[in-house]
Amino acid sequence: MRLKNVPGSREAIAESEYTIKNEESMKGKWHELFGNNNPIHIEIGMGKGQFIMEMARRNPDINYIGIEKYSSVLIRAIEKREQEPLMKNLYFIRMDAEYIGNVFDKGEVAYIYLNFSDPWPKDRHAKRRLTSRQFLKRYEEILPDGGGITFKTDNVPLFNFSLEEVEAAEWKLLNFTRDLHKSEYNEGNVMTEYEKKFSELGNPICRLVAQKK
Repeated sequence: MRLKNVPGSREAIAESEYTIKNEESMKGKWHELFGNNNPIHIEIGMGKGQFIMEMARRNPDINYIGIEKYSSVLIRAIEKREQEPLMKNLYFIRMDAEYIGNVFDKGEVAYIYLNFSDPWPKDRHAKRRLTSRQFLKRYEEILPDGGGITFKTDNVPLFNFSLEEVEAAEWKLLNFTRDLHKSEYNEGNVMTEYEKKFSELGNPICRLVAQKK
């Protein structure tokens, strides 16, 4: 996927009060940043921030951290965040998810959201997929026992792969659907930008919920 460069985005991200710059120094200290002991939920690959912003609005007693590696996308989330300065439970990190274990301590993250992740369609890139067993192992290191993930996508091959990886990683598959918006699991669903776009095109949305054993 080719992303349009946004001039000045890196500088704006560096200056924003809503982004964490020295994220590795925060490992084990995230509750200090938020000033409370509320659970921390993260979204990896948050895009322009529509999903995580709405989650933060709906759940003021949960702390949220959005992770995005592309500056040209993250800057759009920051623009949304700036419109709600009274929101105290949401920050952003610009980083690659590969290094997530350097940023969060064992059990520090209560829950993880993966929405419309890059499918990395070539077989040789399978371990880069955010639902691969390699990434599930990384999540195990930062989730508590019983912590879990929710994954949504319109990409059927990626979803099939993800179901297989959950089993291979010996996680517990709590539920899944291949057509979220027509299922019992759609109640309370918060849509992402991609989800809205793809569903309007008639693409069924797949979703799974899995738990670390």
